[in-house]
Amino acid sequence: MEGKQVSKSQFKAKALEFFRQIEASRESVIVTDHGKPALEVRPYRGAERNPLDVLRGSVVRYDNPTDSVAEDDWEALQ
Repeated sequence: MEGKQVSKSQFKAKALEFFRQIEASRESVIVTDHGKPALEVRPYRGAERNPLDVLRGSVVRYDNPTDSVAEDDWEALQ
């Protein structure tokens, strides 16, 4: 999720306004330094999520999980 971009000087001048926008919209703000992203200010997300929810969708495909590993494959994994 890419957020709105503002310069450091803009952020400094209107920090409280940006904080309120972030809280209301739940969108992040990227603070730039000379046009390059330097910081991301985003809403707090508590760690009370189920750990399995974090992993959901991270395994795309796993064929034949019970197949043995060939000796050449094992060497490549080391």
